[in-house]
Amino acid sequence: MRYRPAVLLLVLAGLAVPSPAQAAGNTLTVNVGTVVRPVTHVASGGLYAVDTGTKPPLEQMYPLRLNHLTQPPPGVQQLGNGATTPCCDGALVAGKVTSGGAQQFWRLPDIYKDFPYKWVSWTDWESKVRTMVQTRLNATTTTNVDGYELWNEPDWTWNTSAAGTFNAGWTRTHRLIRTLDTVTPIVGPSHSIYNHDWMVSFLTNARDTGTLPDVIVWHELDNDSYLNVQAHVADYRAIESSLGISARPISINEYASPSQVDIPSVAVHYMAVFERHGIRSAERAYWYEAGTLNGLLYNNAPTSSYWTYKWYGDMAGNIVQTVPGSWLEGVAAYDSTRKVVNVVLGGDSGDNTVRVNGLGALGSQVRVTLSRSGTTGRTTSQSAPIAVSSATYTVSSGSISVPVTGMHAWDSYQLLITPTSGVPTWQQRYEAENATVVNANRFSSGSASNGGYVGQIDGSANPRNQSFVDFLVNVPTARSYTMTIGYANATGATATHGLAYNGGGWQTISYPPTAAWGVFGSTVNATVTLKAGWNLIRLAKGSPNLTAGTGYAELDYINLA
Repeated sequence: MRYRPAVLLLVLAGLAVPSPAQAAGNTLTVNVGTVVRPVTHVASGGLYAVDTGTKPPLEQMYPLRLNHLTQPPPGVQQLGNGATTPCCDGALVAGKVTSGGAQQFWRLPDIYKDFPYKWVSWTDWESKVRTMVQTRLNATTTTNVDGYELWNEPDWTWNTSAAGTFNAGWTRTHRLIRTLDTVTPIVGPSHSIYNHDWMVSFLTNARDTGTLPDVIVWHELDNDSYLNVQAHVADYRAIESSLGISARPISINEYASPSQVDIPSVAVHYMAVFERHGIRSAERAYWYEAGTLNGLLYNNAPTSSYWTYKWYGDMAGNIVQTVPGSWLEGVAAYDSTRKVVNVVLGGDSGDNTVRVNGLGALGSQVRVTLSRSGTTGRTTSQSAPIAVSSATYTVSSGSISVPVTGMHAWDSYQLLITPTSGVPTWQQRYEAENATVVNANRFSSGSASNGGYVGQIDGSANPRNQSFVDFLVNVPTARSYTMTIGYANATGATATHGLAYNGGGWQTISYPPTAAWGVFGSTVNATVTLKAGWNLIRLAKGSPNLTAGTGYAELDYINLA
């Protein structure tokens, strides 16, 4: 949804954020020992978030660890929100999206100039679809396009009188695309709200016609949407089960109303529920200017909301359990390799508490640093988060309680917990399951670093199904680094991957055989020459300009020293 009807232009009060509890004393509980899933920065995506050139700068994209984007298709004509020229062509920004560590859907109906879309004819639409898909097929060096979104918000933008029912139109378009491209995922139905009856009707038709989407998409755009995510996911999973449909990933590729997107604490609520309830990817809605990371930047400088997403982007290891207290909500991660607990919270006012359990591995004392975002709105920059406090806490029975006093309901806060000594100044280990995983899958193993790894890195045929893992790393100085790779290879023979970084040439990594799949402890080393700051390192079975790797290997982590 990219229009701004008067009914949605709410002030930053009232329905924009639920009224926080007035009585002080709410507690957010963090259980470090209860793993939810690997960190993948589920909520850090955006719609029309990235344009070409320096809008936005890659240096501002990197710290957010962007998970997923929805971009308009090649040849976009959409003039969203008063723009005078089309923006953000998915084919033109593909290299930038990949460099930023993200993947993208192409929203096909945004080939039309107007929104709501003005239907012309089936001949016109099918001609456009053929052209857009052929552009993808011709882009033989483009990766990370992981879905065609067949329509957008059909519950109010599909012209039934001219085009027939949406379900029939979905089937017809799906079948056309599959005659052209049998590989790229198809995603939808992309309703503007979650509706049980619409979903049952859509899935029944898609099942019966053999046109099920590979990823299920809907939008959460109401002011209370984050309160409903759990119920919507549960209802959708029940429909799948009742219809005999295998479980599909869920993408919420537009979230937050216009009055919410500039309130940092609202972002925290969405982050928490998306992580808690198994959403694969989620993207901030595009209500205002395109190419600004959905308002996280203004004139390419961070707003206060940017820092909320930057704290979220700093998470590594595993998302761990958080239990909200009334409106006090939070998302937390624990990186066991560095012994860092990162909690991002918000949504309540007054004096509250964060109770963190399961800290035994961090020692008898821990350092706790508290920061807050401030609330600048969309058109005022803020160069850094606001420091609140830093103190040493004694761990009692594995727990600490941290008071967070004078909270503002619109601000977000970061609570960073580390050992009092021995914490490295920069992240050296990067878990494969935290990285950008393309045409492969994440798994768990007791022998894997931080408990997770990536396997089924098998594809090598073409840029639509080649398999690789992209590690976005941040190093302090420009120099040569020894990169240690944790792996497993139970083929009985040496396997190989291609290694490339920052768009450079390929070298070969050889993995001698190991005892079993999913059992880790073996490593190999390589030398990489990195620039100071952010670098993208790819380990690939298949990738453009790479002669395919041989055999098969699973990836546990990379470590830079």
